[in-house]
Amino acid sequence: MRKPLHRLWCVCCLAGVILAGAAPVAVSQHPGGSSAQRSAFADAHPSASRARLEDRLSPWNDGTPAFLHLDAASDRAAFRQWFTAIAEYQALRPAADLPAEINDCAALLRYAYRGALHAHNEAWLEENKLEALAFLPSVKKYAYPHTPLGAALFRIRPASGRENLKQSFAEFADVKTLIQFNTFFVSRDIRAAMPGDLLFYRQLEQNSPYHSITFIGRSQLVPNEGSDDAIVVYHTGPIDKSRGEMRRIQLSQLLQHPSPRWRPVPGNSNFLGVYRWNILKDAN
Repeated sequence: MRKPLHRLWCVCCLAGVILAGAAPVAVSQHPGGSSAQRSAFADAHPSASRARLEDRLSPWNDGTPAFLHLDAASDRAAFRQWFTAIAEYQALRPAADLPAEINDCAALLRYAYRGALHAHNEAWLEENKLEALAFLPSVKKYAYPHTPLGAALFRIRPASGRENLKQSFAEFADVKTLIQFNTFFVSRDIRAAMPGDLLFYRQLEQNSPYHSITFIGRSQLVPNEGSDDAIVVYHTGPIDKSRGEMRRIQLSQLLQHPSPRWRPVPGNSNFLGVYRWNILKDAN
């Protein structure tokens, strides 16, 4: 199931812009998670009170606290599997069934990110129509929204001294914010991309210049597609007066896109490179 390749562009919200037709998403005012989880965290880190969870707890110094990083290789693998499956499924499902919140490329990333960290129990699988993936393991370190920061998973401002993380993390983040504070640069060589990585672009001639494409790799949902070519998916964002659509294409098609500014190659100055979520950083 392929969508037209022409007009590959994704109009993503800039920082602070209200989602079309919806009220702004409020920053969570509660640390989140069960009282037992919060108590255990405070006991393990006496210097971090429940009201003041400090970024200095992260050995990566990347602005993402240690308690959000996925330390185990098995957890990182589980996140990648679920993130790519959820993102790809949005491009395979009937357009009328696409969740209303997925209205641009950043919304797709947030939706798949939350879902990948969810507990994938029977009720979740049925609601999201992903029962066929029930065999996949879930992340074990925590289950969204039960984290020390609750549902506020995304850093929205630069890290500083002894900040209060409850004011620095939110449920909403636009593409520019995801690039700056929630991911790290891997390479401008697309061959370095792993499933779940992100291709970021900056198109200065557009009103909303930052755009994202999700690198899927080999499909988990269409295993007998007849090609070993990697898959990428993205949401176009609004096109003219329409709300846009999900698209799913082969990487080889993207590399040969009619408009060179969309090709993920080092010689394209509009291509920022391959990025990876901070929580997937390997401490080793």
